[in-house]
Amino acid sequence: MRWIGQTNVLSIRPYRSEDRDGLFKIATDTAFFGEPIEIYLEDRRIFLDGFYAYYTDYEPEHSWVATANDEVVGFLTGCVDSARKDKIVNKHINPRILLRLLTGYYRVGPKARRYLWRMWKSRRKHLYPSVNLEEYPAHLHINVDKKWRGNGIGIRLMKVYLDQLTYLKVSGVHLGTSSENLAACQLYEKLGFQLIGEKPSIMWEGIVDHPVQSRAYAMKLTAYEYSPSLK
Repeated sequence: MRWIGQTNVLSIRPYRSEDRDGLFKIATDTAFFGEPIEIYLEDRRIFLDGFYAYYTDYEPEHSWVATANDEVVGFLTGCVDSARKDKIVNKHINPRILLRLLTGYYRVGPKARRYLWRMWKSRRKHLYPSVNLEEYPAHLHINVDKKWRGNGIGIRLMKVYLDQLTYLKVSGVHLGTSSENLAACQLYEKLGFQLIGEKPSIMWEGIVDHPVQSRAYAMKLTAYEYSPSLK
C-alpha cells in the first residue's frame, strides 16, 4: 500500500527483522502519551524488553510498519492469541527481565523504581480493565512518529491488520489505552471499536496532574467492515 504524504511516498508493509531498531525507537519516543519515555523510565531497554520484544521476536508475522523512503515512521504490533502470548511472556521474557534487573543490566533509577512499583500495585489491585479473551483473542499496539501524524498512517495500519485478522478468521480483537490518548480513542471508535472497560489508573500519579483512566476497547471482527471514507 503506497500513497503520497508530505513530499515522500509512504508505504505500509509487513514488518521485517531489519525494522526492529526503527520500531523500537518510535515505541520509546512516543511511550508517554506521544512523548519520550524518559519522563518515567531511565532505561528504554526495560520497556522494550517488557512490552515489545515479544512481538518482534516471537510473533513478527502479525506486525506492520509504515515507511517513508525506507525509514520506519509508524508501526502496529499484533498478536492473534493473547492467552498464548501471556504464556510465552511468563515463561521466557519475564524471567529474563528479572535476571537483568538483578544483575544490573538495566539502569534502574528512582523513576524506574516508582514505575515498576506502580505497575506491580496496579496488577495486584486489578486496576486494568478485564477482557474476555475467548471473545477477543487478538490484540494490538500502534504508534506513529510525532513528525508523521496527520497523514492517515494510523488508520491505514489498523486497516491492514484488521483485514489480516479477518482473513485468519479471528473472532475478535482488543487493545488497551488510556483517557489521556484522546486522539487514539477517537480513531478506535471511528473504526468501530467499543469501550468495554474503564478503571482509574495509578500509573501516572505524580507525573500527570489530573486523573487518568485505563481503558479497554474491543471489536468483534464479524462486525468489521472497513469503509473507504475512513481516511
